[in-house]
Amino acid sequence: MGMQRWLGLLVGVGVVVTTGCSMPSDEARARLAALEAEAEQMDAVLDNVEERLLGNQAMLQTWQELGRRHQEVTQLHCQTSDAHMLARLKHYEKMEERVRQSRRRSSVAAVDTVLTSGKVPKRQRGAN
Repeated sequence: MGMQRWLGLLVGVGVVVTTGCSMPSDEARARLAALEAEAEQMDAVLDNVEERLLGNQAMLQTWQELGRRHQEVTQLHCQTSDAHMLARLKHYEKMEERVRQSRRRSSVAAVDTVLTSGKVPKRQRGAN
């Protein structure tokens, strides 16, 4: 039985030593502190990256919404501009017809005074 006690004691000591019940060395504590500080820095960097990604995602959604609205406005403009342009063309055609009629009247009036018997109309006699 004595041998079994020594063997049990050795196993017990081995378990205690290997499970980390001993105090960590100063070097191990310094390394752990450095790793924790690095982890905090990485968390700060990741928070910054996450914030930028969320900001970019919001900006992308804004641009997509603006693009969608622009598409709607363009479609509406195309639908209404056809009728508007046709109305403008009709208006310009009317204006051109009035100008043509006015030119015909003035050219006919000019021809009438020239084609007279050569006498000056009474209106112009008093002006001379």
